[in-house]
Amino acid sequence: MPELPEVQTLVDDLKACHTIGARISKVEVHWPALLAGSETFEFKQKLAGTVIKDIRRRGKYMIWTLAADCHMVVHLRMSGRFYFAGSGEKPAKHVHLVFELEDGRRLMYHDTRKFGRFYLVHDPREVVGRLGPEPLDKNLTSRRLAKMLSRRHRRLKPLLLDQTFIAGLGNIYTDEALWEACIHPLSIACHLSARQAASLLRAIRKVLRQGLDKRGTSLGRGLNNFALLSQQAGGNASSLKVYQRADMPCPRCGTPVKRLVVSQRSTHICPRCQKLPVDLSKS
Repeated sequence: MPELPEVQTLVDDLKACHTIGARISKVEVHWPALLAGSETFEFKQKLAGTVIKDIRRRGKYMIWTLAADCHMVVHLRMSGRFYFAGSGEKPAKHVHLVFELEDGRRLMYHDTRKFGRFYLVHDPREVVGRLGPEPLDKNLTSRRLAKMLSRRHRRLKPLLLDQTFIAGLGNIYTDEALWEACIHPLSIACHLSARQAASLLRAIRKVLRQGLDKRGTSLGRGLNNFALLSQQAGGNASSLKVYQRADMPCPRCGTPVKRLVVSQRSTHICPRCQKLPVDLSKS
């Protein structure tokens, strides 16, 4: 579930907790399947004794720079989360990786569904090289987005969820952005006008910045939900306009929000604000 705002919030929190510059003294691996392309011994050996030089985000990935020729690329998938624990605290049931730092702290990786992945690579582009542009990058202009859309004869929502098209969007922020822009998720990408493309880009940036300001979206307090490094919930859920608000009034027009399934993904729209294009409604 973690999308761009949630991953960026974790990166920012890790930096604020002086993780940059910390040395990893030992790694415990309790679920080797999380390691993509690495054997447990190799993973532990490469990380032990190395200094965390940087942590940054690309799309939904966290990129940890550990040495000149070593990067740990992390994808949290559905339920991955990090938190710090004291030296005497035992790992909880769903903690599958433990990074012991030289300063005595223990960074736990908790993942109830075990879908997360950790890649050790020489060049992060081995993992993230095919990702599309960052939605908050100033180089992604409305004109560029309009051109990208004009080349795709796909339904809009699945296209926005495609990380090779735009990196960082998931189900939550895509639904919110499409509502903000008054565009139906079944719209065909190449049929959008330049004006709609500009409106969509503004909407995407608005909902992402709101998510960042509110420190992410937590849809409850269960272990499958996003949590901050402090294990507290993100504050954006109360600001959502349509996502998981089926049958509740649209904040803009009062029409009950409707739940659809688009490409096997739960989707929430206002049927009045987000009209189905005429060419699709007749099909």
